[in-house]
Amino acid sequence: MKGNVENIRLALLRRLSLALLAVMAAWPSLAEEKMAPAKGKTEYILAVSWQPGFCETRPNRKECTGQTAERYDATHFSLHGLWPMKKSYCGVAADIRARDKKGDWLELPQLAMAEDTAAKLLVAMPGTQSGLDRHQWLRSGTCQGGTAQDYFALQLRFLDELNGSAVRTLFADRLGRDVTEGEVKQAFDASFGNGAGDRVRMRCQKAGARSVVTGLTIGLSGDISASAGLSTLILAAGDTDFKCRNGTVDAAGIQ
Repeated sequence: MKGNVENIRLALLRRLSLALLAVMAAWPSLAEEKMAPAKGKTEYILAVSWQPGFCETRPNRKECTGQTAERYDATHFSLHGLWPMKKSYCGVAADIRARDKKGDWLELPQLAMAEDTAAKLLVAMPGTQSGLDRHQWLRSGTCQGGTAQDYFALQLRFLDELNGSAVRTLFADRLGRDVTEGEVKQAFDASFGNGAGDRVRMRCQKAGARSVVTGLTIGLSGDISASAGLSTLILAAGDTDFKCRNGTVDAAGIQ
């Protein structure tokens, strides 16, 4: 009888040990699930350009003439725009909208903003030479409240944060070589939090036999007018398809 009781006790101990091991094995995945950001709904898109790649596909644009390796936009991301989802041309008169859609953006009204903001924008958004700032304000800035000064000062702050991250470092280190989806996502996760890379899409375009990276679009959600940083806004957005699996990080100068 005593032997049977001991055998039963040992069997129960083995079962408890196996159950404990199973819980411990599951713990890392449970912890990761707890730490993973909740999937939200994307409210805005921050679009940035990799200017050498953009110019490779549009060499006749004013902002692309004379691009050299010494220019800031040769090794840093440039502004393209900040777009609210499913909104455009809010309160813009029909005649101004028609002029904008013709593409002669330098014929559009000039924007009022502080001198230091305008000076920074000339460097951060090379497309101002083609009137891109005026187009972006009419199409998207008018739907976000505030002034043109508010709209572009906010984008400049976001761009500074992106260019100070591991994402910019990755691209600058890969000049003339390919970058992959996994590498870009890893750089976003390292800089802005686990899952940030799932809110990013890479844009590529054919230039001869190569597929060159022309820019990134980054999902944002939340109160962008507040002092929240990119990490908070990116992780609050929804997931997106990366689209371009790999592409060449073009160096300055038309190939």
